[in-house]
Amino acid sequence: MSKILIRGAKVLGGEPQDVLIDGETIAEVGTGLSADGAEVVEADGKVLLPGLVDLHTHLREPGREDSETVLTGTRAAASGGFTAVFAMANTFPVADTAGVVEQVYRLGQEHGYCDVQPIGAVTVGLEGQKLAELGAMHESAAGVTVFSDDGKCVHDAVIMRRALEYVKAFDGVVAQHAQEPRLTEGAQMNEGVVSAELGLGGWPAVAEESIIARDVLLAEHVGSRVHICHLSTAGSVEIVRWAKSRGIDVTAEVTPHHLLLTDELVRSYNPVYKVNPPLRTERDVLALREALADGTIDIVATDHAPHPHEDKDCEWAAAAMGMVGLETALSVVQETMVETGLLDWAGVADRMSFTPARIGQAAGHGCPVSAGEPANLTLVDTAYRGAVDPAGFASRSRNTPYEGRELPGRVTHTWLRGKATLVDGKLT
Repeated sequence: MSKILIRGAKVLGGEPQDVLIDGETIAEVGTGLSADGAEVVEADGKVLLPGLVDLHTHLREPGREDSETVLTGTRAAASGGFTAVFAMANTFPVADTAGVVEQVYRLGQEHGYCDVQPIGAVTVGLEGQKLAELGAMHESAAGVTVFSDDGKCVHDAVIMRRALEYVKAFDGVVAQHAQEPRLTEGAQMNEGVVSAELGLGGWPAVAEESIIARDVLLAEHVGSRVHICHLSTAGSVEIVRWAKSRGIDVTAEVTPHHLLLTDELVRSYNPVYKVNPPLRTERDVLALREALADGTIDIVATDHAPHPHEDKDCEWAAAAMGMVGLETALSVVQETMVETGLLDWAGVADRMSFTPARIGQAAGHGCPVSAGEPANLTLVDTAYRGAVDPAGFASRSRNTPYEGRELPGRVTHTWLRGKATLVDGKLT
């Protein structure tokens, strides 16, 4: 592989520096660097970050290739600056065996746009009745360390306890979709003033908060790790903050859309805003931003949930829940966290690279931008601002809530172990 010299990049938003890539690793970081025969990328003050890591992606393959495939999903990831994604288990068949997770893992290796780490199901068929083959999935070629029934909650406390006990043996983590099913039957949106006015079934905050409270106590009792997926309410923030103050080993994520959008948008009845957990209130949004800034919420994860046109372009009640997010995540974080002064770019690197890589044990990712480290890097034009056009997405699906909305920032280059996957905003 040839050498690449990135000239004049603001590493983690700091002073401009040069970064020399030699093969798969960073050879040198400094000023005034040169290298004979190196390809030169003029960064012109763009921000250089470690490659982003998404702990919550739906790639849909196997089984729903009409929505997304490992190829299209990882191309979308590279377009958004991601060098590693964790693929959720709610595929068809469900990723609850070593065979299925190995299939997803090998597809990621074959396509090469980013590393794909499968997440294994907690229960067989996501049915919440019997533990899946957690040990076999961990010992497989995929080396699964994160387990989740995302899309469904592990609602049985005994099953959840057993899962936490099982993964403790290899320092795994259970990632919980916190939703008490009996409190959300028929739910269509956040329970509150807007749902009452629209006559839509409400998804109460307590349905999320009660499961989080139970699970942090179970994690404390067992002495295991629990991760809270797509935390969405101010009350959930307070529970996680309390748990961390007790020393409980809990981590939590927030999605970009829960940092920006509110349930007021549902007044349009546009199913693009239908998501699980639902869009909440402005009060919740502000609490989530503050919690991400102060570290109560550990990471940003996209919950990239692609759906074909026919599953979203229909009446609200019949529409599927979910939004695509890989290609807009960094822009939304810049809008909600950087431009509001809540995080600097070093903080973004922590929430979108360093910490998700640590939680998921993604070897070679979430590394410092320094000599000797793997050259997994993302270059961002933070001065750019433009309207979101889903027609240009690499994802197979277009169900974005941001169509036509002006957002800041644009990923111009992504490198995976020194190999460019995105150059000047175009996939290689």
